[in-house]
Amino acid sequence: MLKVGLTGGIGSGKSTAVDAFRVLDVPIIDADKIAKDSVRKGQPALAEIVNVFGLEILLSSGELNREKLKQLVFSDPKSLTALEAILHPHIKATILQQIKSVEHSDKTPAYVVVDIPLLIEKNYQTIFDEVIVVDCSSEQQIDRVIKRDNLDLASIENIMQKQLNRKKRKQAASHVLDNSKTIDYLIEQVNQLHQYFVSKK
Repeated sequence: MLKVGLTGGIGSGKSTAVDAFRVLDVPIIDADKIAKDSVRKGQPALAEIVNVFGLEILLSSGELNREKLKQLVFSDPKSLTALEAILHPHIKATILQQIKSVEHSDKTPAYVVVDIPLLIEKNYQTIFDEVIVVDCSSEQQIDRVIKRDNLDLASIENIMQKQLNRKKRKQAASHVLDNSKTIDYLIEQVNQLHQYFVSKK
């Protein structure tokens, strides 16, 4: 079974590409969901976060105060580094565990897609046979995020600065999906990649 990592900058259309693979019945592992689940009440990662950031990072219910943590890490690069050092080992271990579950399922698929926003930035590519990057121009990224999330330009640029630039991201890819045109054009490329991955089984 091929292990395929999929990534792209904010507003690149990564989710649209993932949905196109999902339509083809390809198993999808979602790193964002894993990250959210890893900081739920009772999880080891949450205990580590409290250890580093203090009890004031919790709500009265004992759940993580996500909004407070978000504000903290966006205003302080050291806090972001500390948080990522806690989260990424947990995320990586869970991804590997979920890949193994798919591999040992009754009907092993030709490949599995793992959706990871910071795949290249956090060196996840070592666990994959293939890396897909969804790409479009920086102007398109900004325009799409403004329409989708109603964020201001400064916030979007701040997020983009924390991510790899397009050139470096594309250099790390084994396949680039061009999402500068229509959704149909993107889906057509996904279908072609699907055929390619299935043929490698």
